Amino acid sequence: MLNLTNLAADIEEPRSARMEQRTKPAIKAQIQQAAALLGVDETTFVTSVALERAKATLADHERTLLSAKDREMVLSMLESPPAPTAALREAIAQHDAKVASDV
Repeated sequence: MLNLTNLAADIEEPRSARMEQRTKPAIKAQIQQAAALLGVDETTFVTSVALERAKATLADHERTLLSAKDREMVLSMLESPPAPTAALREAIAQHDAKVASDV
């Protein structure tokens, strides 16, 4: 039998938020069929699949993958940062003039 991980079941909150959407009848029929095959209702199916995709999307955007060359360049710059440019010094001066410091 097919399996569906109900990720929403682990979240201990009342089900008070509402989501609504319109879709094509053929899409709804496929969702109903898939949910029935998994033995869950449509809400559980849609919520679980959408939550799984949302978590994956957020995880992809929370990390940056670097090539070995780029990783070495970043580490090198962290270990030996370049001297600030005139533009950077000017930007810092403008920032300091506009922002109060508690230090």
